[in-house]
Amino acid sequence: MQKSLSEKAYKEAVEFIPGGVNSPVRALKSVGATPIFVKNAKGATFTDIDGNEYIDFCLSWGVFIHGHAHPAVNQAAVDAIQHGTSYGIPSLQETTLAKLVVGAVPSIEKVRFVNSGTEAVMSAIRLVRAYTGRDIIVKFDGCYHGHADHLLVAAGSGVAGLSASSSKGVPADFTRHTISLPFNDLAGVKDLFTTHGDKIAAVITEPVPANMGVVLPHEDFLPGLREITQQHGALLIFDEVITGFRLSKGGAQELYGIQPDLTTLGKIVGGGFPAAAFGGRADIMDMLAPLGEVYQAGTLSGNPVAMSAGIRTLQLLESADFYPDLQAKTDWFINELKQIIKGKDIQLNHVGSMFTLFFSRDKINNFEDAAKADASRFGQFYRNMLEQHIYLSPSPFEANFISVAHTKEQLERTLEAFVRAENGKRKTENASNSEILFA
Repeated sequence: MQKSLSEKAYKEAVEFIPGGVNSPVRALKSVGATPIFVKNAKGATFTDIDGNEYIDFCLSWGVFIHGHAHPAVNQAAVDAIQHGTSYGIPSLQETTLAKLVVGAVPSIEKVRFVNSGTEAVMSAIRLVRAYTGRDIIVKFDGCYHGHADHLLVAAGSGVAGLSASSSKGVPADFTRHTISLPFNDLAGVKDLFTTHGDKIAAVITEPVPANMGVVLPHEDFLPGLREITQQHGALLIFDEVITGFRLSKGGAQELYGIQPDLTTLGKIVGGGFPAAAFGGRADIMDMLAPLGEVYQAGTLSGNPVAMSAGIRTLQLLESADFYPDLQAKTDWFINELKQIIKGKDIQLNHVGSMFTLFFSRDKINNFEDAAKADASRFGQFYRNMLEQHIYLSPSPFEANFISVAHTKEQLERTLEAFVRAENGKRKTENASNSEILFA
């Protein structure tokens, strides 16, 4: 496979951009590969500057549930841009998107738009501390909530590849009010609240972590967090930057039937543009300026282009068939993949249209389990898939995503690549059934 132009582009980028990338995981260091420079993307594929086309299961880290460059979403952005790109003054698009979010997410009564997931979480944390008058935030090992200083504690994703548990440059004073516990350890949460409950402002979690790889919550874990926080006057924040609109129209909270006090959203909500949001109970949200005394602001927040793309993206989710069709497609693929990996000491964690392969003989229930998986084997597997023009999320600690744009042929090609990557032999079965799912 020709890679010379991407390799040349990377060498030039390194001269002007630290590490040659603007987000660490893109460097592909954890999988022992060279970054790919994209020329264009459409549907479930992208093409690099060398002319290689890849089937994409990263989808800009879960953003493109409709696939890249959806015509209706693109047109909404184009139409908006004709009238200006940013006003710094309210626009009707902001309210329209807010109404769609409030109508979709069960726990959100009011919402405010920002520019990134990090910003959404940072703002939500400030808000819960003001509301409760308490300082301590409880998170879970391997859950990544953006790169704000006070949350870079036992974070997953790209941080997991660093030698330290937290980033350098973060003073201890900034993190001393953050406590991290193992995910799915409800007993540990109960013990912590027994001793420090009156000092804890909130528990924040990804309801389904995707930044240590996909890890499913135990049946009692999320209900337990809801009960414990209510008992002790603390708040519960769901970081649904990834799971929001992905696992269902109402996100993971709708899927699991748990209502947090605040929710952070990103990825899908902006339709591929820099946009995110945080929202929840009206009495909490009304503490934000200009109504209350909790300050939060952003020059480009709610810009009309991102809002317009987000509006059209969420409108496309409203079809009664959207999520059943996506789930049927995903279920077929996952069932086939299970057969391919049977007996190979590989764990397949999945929910909705998200999945992760862990090269481990043991089940993955938390970040400690994920960290024990064979990273070198994953790296070799990843490079084998890349050579076959299959682009997975480039880290053993990340989720992969399926979109409605993935076709039967593309998913079957991916399954065949899985077989070759693991040096196995298997012909995909149930082809007749797949005809219905991918028609």
